[in-house]
Amino acid sequence: MTDWNHRELERVRREYELDKLDEARLPEDPLLLFVFWLDEAVRSDLPDPTAMTLSTVDESGVPSSRIVLLKTIEKDRLIFFSNYRSRKAREIQKRPEVAAHFFWPLLERQVRISGQAEKLDPAESDLYFRTRPFESKVAAWASPQSEVVPDREFLEKAYGMYLEKFTGSGDVPRPEYWGGYCIRPVRMEFWQGGRFRMHDRIEYSLKGQRWSRFRLAP
Repeated sequence: MTDWNHRELERVRREYELDKLDEARLPEDPLLLFVFWLDEAVRSDLPDPTAMTLSTVDESGVPSSRIVLLKTIEKDRLIFFSNYRSRKAREIQKRPEVAAHFFWPLLERQVRISGQAEKLDPAESDLYFRTRPFESKVAAWASPQSEVVPDREFLEKAYGMYLEKFTGSGDVPRPEYWGGYCIRPVRMEFWQGGRFRMHDRIEYSLKGQRWSRFRLAP
């Protein structure tokens, strides 16, 4: 194991100076700003621009985080898909409060989101599942996500079994234990890197049906 000297880590730094956040130009609805930033991230050819860190909490209050892919933004909903038997799914079922985080380092931007997650209607999950590549549909059947498995060979055999089952069938049905979630944000923070660590931080908070906006110290 390599030991990192703290002085070596101290030298890992850079300045941020690409852009600023001007309150006078910001929309009242934070989702409009989020869509604009996400579009810029996609058009900038950044790697995995839709990747978000999703954080959940178990019954004891212990958090866990993982990367999932944002697939759709509809009105006030951010949508992603997963296995309903996974750890994240079990934790969402018990405590639907979640946090999501996007980081686009080449644009010197990040977005923090807090809200509640809930399952999509099965018809919406069916609609998305039909758009997935054939191999990804097979993988949804083969992987008992988050469960302990004996080895890689176990997964390969399961994949091969379902691949044989569905090849030539014309379609792969959505497993009942796989589907979508939506996050309804109640708080969103937009971070734009600034020179000398004087970053711009703008937070939106939802009260009833109305968003309020604040500037936070960096």
